[in-house]
Amino acid sequence: MKHSSNFAMGDCDTGDLPDWVPDDARAYLAHTGNGRSMRALAREVGGHASTISRFVQRLEAKRDDPLVDGALVALETGASPMVHMIDFVDAKGSNHMPKTPAKARIAADSEIETEARRILRRLCETSAFLIVAPAMEKAAIMRETVPGKPVRIAVVDRHIAQAFALKDWIESFRTGKITSYRITTAGKNALKRFLARDPKTATNGQGFAEAQNPFQEQHKEWGERKIAGNGGAPAKRMRYNLAESPITALGRRKDSDGQPFLSADLIQAGEQLREDFEMAQMGPRVTQNWDRFLTSGRGDGFAGDSGPAEGPMAARERVAAALKDLGPGLGDIALRCCCFLEGMEAAEKRMGWSARSGKIVLRIALQRLKLHYEGRNGTLSPRIG
Repeated sequence: MKHSSNFAMGDCDTGDLPDWVPDDARAYLAHTGNGRSMRALAREVGGHASTISRFVQRLEAKRDDPLVDGALVALETGASPMVHMIDFVDAKGSNHMPKTPAKARIAADSEIETEARRILRRLCETSAFLIVAPAMEKAAIMRETVPGKPVRIAVVDRHIAQAFALKDWIESFRTGKITSYRITTAGKNALKRFLARDPKTATNGQGFAEAQNPFQEQHKEWGERKIAGNGGAPAKRMRYNLAESPITALGRRKDSDGQPFLSADLIQAGEQLREDFEMAQMGPRVTQNWDRFLTSGRGDGFAGDSGPAEGPMAARERVAAALKDLGPGLGDIALRCCCFLEGMEAAEKRMGWSARSGKIVLRIALQRLKLHYEGRNGTLSPRIG
């Protein structure tokens, strides 16, 4: 359902605002950018001037937040959905961004829900947070799987992060040269709404792949994923915990020598595969059959697609290259645990393996995956663009 606003922007050069822009931001822009009085705005919406005043005061107080300020500047200047260059200087003359021009872009309505499913889902994970710096064109999602050693698990365009901040889906909790954000209750609720109406994740009454534990339920954020069956079997729906992936759970376990079963670099390799997999799902070919790619035994099981989705297409190529390098067996367990977030017991049963053997195979797969990324990128993770 589209957002309908009663705040007419008049002759302000911002043009038509996207539907995702919240009402308080519309009121703020109409008042500060178009010079319209609060009483006039209140009369148009049939409300009280004090409500408009609260909107304006609230947004003005949040302009110290670099993402909120960047979103408002882009909306004030009417930045095109196509990227162009502007100076980020607010109405007070205060530079919240570097003096050199930065790229400004307004998020399109079609981008918000698609990216929200991917990014808010990652921010729901335990100890996950988003970071952004003035010189960064993109924001990074980090997760502290090992104390003091945060691992990058996703990347998002800056204009998308700005929209999330303006919609109060994320909030700043640490400022400085790098500003850190975490998901809010509003962000979690928005994610649940998106997942509930997504036909690929809607519950169909087929049950869950993992047994439920009533004592763990209160600490979990649940989502669902469609898993392709083996040997032409019908697809199944699996419920998984948004707050944690199987490899991070294994990372907390201790080996016989007292060391973590999965080291930080192996977890990072798994997260890199998942990041590419999530990005690959955003393109026009969201039904790519990765299981068929692995089990068919063919080297050409992956096909490129046409169209403008170069980012998702490149991500699919990276996933395909990694799975091809791992091969059947290692690739299957990496795909199921890192990308499908399938639990270890369910993966072992699906693969026909003996109990407690899957985690050993997964560790070998992650070791191989780490070597693959280091050989491909020179480092474990590519630099943020």
